[in-house]
Amino acid sequence: MKKEDLFNDEFLKQFKTGEELNSFLKALQKRGIEKMLEGELDGHLGYDKHQKSDTSNARNGYGEKKVKTSFGESQIKVPRDREASFNPMIVPKRGNMVDGLENVIVSLYAKGMSNSDIEEQIREVYNFDVSTSTISRITEKVSNDIVAWQNRPLESLYMIVWMDGIVFKVRENSKVINKTVYMAVGLRQDGIKEVLGLWLGKNESAAFWMHVLTDIKARGVEDILITATDNLNGFTETIKNVFPQSTTQVCVVHQIRNASRYVVWKDKKDFTADMKHIYNAPNKQAAKAALEDFATRWESKYAYAVKSWREHWEELTAFFDFPVEIRKIIYTTNLIENLNGKIRKYTKNKLSFPTDEAVMKSVYLALREATKKWTQPIRNWGVILNLFLTLFEDRVKL
Repeated sequence: MKKEDLFNDEFLKQFKTGEELNSFLKALQKRGIEKMLEGELDGHLGYDKHQKSDTSNARNGYGEKKVKTSFGESQIKVPRDREASFNPMIVPKRGNMVDGLENVIVSLYAKGMSNSDIEEQIREVYNFDVSTSTISRITEKVSNDIVAWQNRPLESLYMIVWMDGIVFKVRENSKVINKTVYMAVGLRQDGIKEVLGLWLGKNESAAFWMHVLTDIKARGVEDILITATDNLNGFTETIKNVFPQSTTQVCVVHQIRNASRYVVWKDKKDFTADMKHIYNAPNKQAAKAALEDFATRWESKYAYAVKSWREHWEELTAFFDFPVEIRKIIYTTNLIENLNGKIRKYTKNKLSFPTDEAVMKSVYLALREATKKWTQPIRNWGVILNLFLTLFEDRVKL
């Protein structure tokens, strides 16, 4: 028998009943919570207990609060400050559930910290030990949240849906391979952005996007006015198969990158400047003329770039059919790419993920952090909404 197993057996023998063990653990948790609260107040005031400070705010005794934990109800002492500005994360004001600690752990996990890093962080901040196994159990609960969130009903109509993928390295069958997290962000009729879901697959393909779109439709979406996507082969046809009335705009920024991929360095400045005349044209007719000028200068040297513009012309220039206010938000997938950048920021410490579940959990939590401020309509929503109502009066029902 291992030494730690022997210790555990001896430890458990001192409790004659399960009730005694539960009482002991309840008291231990109560003490731990109170220590964490003291540590939080130290951080809030900026100095430790019994230290002198020049600030006007100071400790002001304790209040009592009933909290519910997994071990039952407890009465704890909550430290107070003179200015009443202290609102602890562990036990928030007007709350009776000790879920604050779980929120702290989940938030740290979302920011890319490992279980062992979180354990060390809580020990340093709160002077309290939380085992990595406990942290793991708390973050595991997120998997259930993902399932519920991923299967929630959606609105019947979205004004715009931006779609893009982000690639992560994931271990599978003893190998580390690239997998894509597919993401769709919708603009609702109230002007607020909403992530419609996350889907994990292998290399990005139109076939998998068909699965994504079908799932969105099954969850209640009947119509999408405009979709903004990258220029993946077959993507437009896939969208038309599921949402036949949707106008598809291929991301111009993706097109610029793809067209410039094989341009030599000395030509790149002039090449991109000439392309700018195409997508900055005042209308589609002027854009077509700019494309012909672009082709006259560059087709003999970079035929692929000119061909890519011509092959995707209708989807690349769909934004010209709309007023300037709408053009600005549909000609590129920058909105979702910026979101991907924030997710990368939170997950950059993970060089690879051990399982599909691990990557989905991390991306979901990072997404939750990155979209916390999505509570207001997009800029100029009143103007944009009226334009949508004019252009799609038979499809928008407020």
